[in-house]
Amino acid sequence: MVATYFPGRGTLFEETYLEGKAEGKAESILSVLDKRGIPAPEATRDRITSCTDLDTLTLWFDRSLTATTAEDLFTDA
Repeated sequence: MVATYFPGRGTLFEETYLEGKAEGKAESILSVLDKRGIPAPEATRDRITSCTDLDTLTLWFDRSLTATTAEDLFTDA
């Protein structure tokens, strides 16, 4: 779990901050897949961009570095 020590913890201000972090992480995942020439179908893009859990996004980002298909991001190995 990602712990934050953001001023105003648990507030709308923090939620907005964390949403921005999640959006940035999702964009990074899609960028890595694109740069590696791995196609990401619309359903996969939607799954990545709609995720707001930073731990999950971090796991998917790590997997994006070695994945051979976009579906490899979601495989529990």
